[in-house]
Amino acid sequence: MSVAPWQREWRDAIRNPASLLERLGLDASLLAPAKRADQLFGLRVPEAFLERMEPGNPADPLLRQVLPVDAEASDTPGFADDPVGDHASLANGGVIHKYRGRALLIATGACAINCRYCFRRHFPYADASASKGQWAEALDYLGGDSSISEVILSGGDPLSLNDRRLGELSEGLVAIPHLRRIRVHSRMPVVLPSRIDDSLIGWLAGTRLTPVMVIHANHPHELDARVAEALQRLARHGVRLYNQAVLLRGVNDDAQTLGELGERLFEIGVQPYYLHLLDRVRGAAHFEVDEREAGELMRALAAVTPGYMLPRLVREVAGEPWKVPIQWATGDGS
Repeated sequence: MSVAPWQREWRDAIRNPASLLERLGLDASLLAPAKRADQLFGLRVPEAFLERMEPGNPADPLLRQVLPVDAEASDTPGFADDPVGDHASLANGGVIHKYRGRALLIATGACAINCRYCFRRHFPYADASASKGQWAEALDYLGGDSSISEVILSGGDPLSLNDRRLGELSEGLVAIPHLRRIRVHSRMPVVLPSRIDDSLIGWLAGTRLTPVMVIHANHPHELDARVAEALQRLARHGVRLYNQAVLLRGVNDDAQTLGELGERLFEIGVQPYYLHLLDRVRGAAHFEVDEREAGELMRALAAVTPGYMLPRLVREVAGEPWKVPIQWATGDGS
């Protein structure tokens, strides 16, 4: 079987902290902590994403999202392995069913890139992936609940699976009469834009299900010309595009960066959707921006940004039937 270009790029991603620091010309003092944190959660950075980082800058906002650091070993009160209650919401066949009308499939545990703030960095993927059972259990669950009109493919990153596997899943979903939409949550178009090829578009946009893709970009520097081309190609084939970002200390915690992110997304045809407060996963406390500061940022952003470019500031709370909006217009950030 031939290997697609995106698969070669993914296979050749940097997984050694020493190689990452050497490529960027960074100080060797960063290596020991990076190696320690890499033992907790492995490094993975594709070349296409690395090329957008500034050499010699240890504070580069893209590097900060992927570089392992000692702070990940801190045991911070309030931070847990399952911050959003995914484990309690698991149903048969890797389905997470929290919200009425839609269900989420854990399609795989694999990702193109390992983000250090990932809220599923401790998730038991080996036991809870829908692909493990060749989709049968997941399809049975979805088919048995006529209230579900939308299926969300998540992970890991569902687009790390090859198109043959995803096409098989798509055929099974199309056969469920009450499903109307297929939504893909993926960082692949941003970190590995070569993933958006003819084969992917064929199964995603070639059925009766309305295709939606929610990408994940946190900083405008992530959205280079290759990413823009890939996303615009999806849009031309009828895929509706949205972005969700996470508010991260040292990455995008200022109104200018958030404003530039919104402008760039809109320019390339992606609707800003959610700005998430950090899910309080163990190992990511150093990224947290509190609600008060987030509210101040949103007020500053709203003062200079058209309303249609403003993302919704939200937090996911275990047990709640929707993403919880953070009220920021009142002036108290709560």
